[in-house]
Amino acid sequence: MKCASVAIIGRPSSGKSTLLNTICESKVSITSPTPHTTRNAIRGIYTDSRGQLIFTDTPGYHLSEKKFNRKMQDIAVASLEETDAVLYMMDATRKPGDEEDSITYMLSGLTVPVVCCINKKDILSDRQIEEAQEYLRRSMPGRAVLVASAKADEGVDEILIELFKHAPEGELLYDENTWTDQNLEFRVSEIIREKAMNSVTAEIPYAIMVEVSDLEYNAEEGKVWIRAFITVERESQKGIMVGKGGENIKRIRIAAFKEIRKIFPGSKLELDLRVRVNGKWKSNDLILSKVFKDTQS
Repeated sequence: MKCASVAIIGRPSSGKSTLLNTICESKVSITSPTPHTTRNAIRGIYTDSRGQLIFTDTPGYHLSEKKFNRKMQDIAVASLEETDAVLYMMDATRKPGDEEDSITYMLSGLTVPVVCCINKKDILSDRQIEEAQEYLRRSMPGRAVLVASAKADEGVDEILIELFKHAPEGELLYDENTWTDQNLEFRVSEIIREKAMNSVTAEIPYAIMVEVSDLEYNAEEGKVWIRAFITVERESQKGIMVGKGGENIKRIRIAAFKEIRKIFPGSKLELDLRVRVNGKWKSNDLILSKVFKDTQS
């Protein structure tokens, strides 16, 4: 039996979160066209007859002097310090630049195994794949180079085969039915943040935070009650998030509701979702009209 921790690293929007969700066959890490969707190191767990791989989905590696981007970079680099292997995701729809050079330079100095994956095979031309392969052979000599599509679930089995080759022998660290170590509040907040980010323009997502203030789960009665807050920085952003007549927050709530229900199968769910500014909420704020209730058992 083998067991290994694997850090997934790559530039923003290279498909790290999509790959993790595909491997675990569940929503572990949220996805969005907006860069820097992943703000924390997210763990997903894959187990089969060969053993267990514990993946860490890191924030996109992005060179910038901005404090926010430096923090994301620090989280990504720190995750490599105590890992058994590294999976490097490369988006070959973009030409390699300073960020790619910085990542490959950093990875080439690691003593742990590094597996390189050229992602988005489903939309790449043969020339783009060949150029990416040549770049990785030159900058990452001796490392395995694979081609896959996390979105289309192509080449994912080959990634797992390669990672298990490098995994050390060891007992399972998690139960074989466990696919993430995230607590319920975090998983719910991330689902809501994903739906909120995907509902507004590119500028606002960076200002969005989500807090689950209350989560009551009664397994015996099959009932779940959740209150969560979407927090934005300015009043103008709150208006955009709520939308005319509350239409946008309603769309967010319905989309989030559908995914949150999957966490509590067979239970009746009530989701109270509100919008506030800078973490402050007053009773006279224009926030939300109603709680969204599940009428299905």
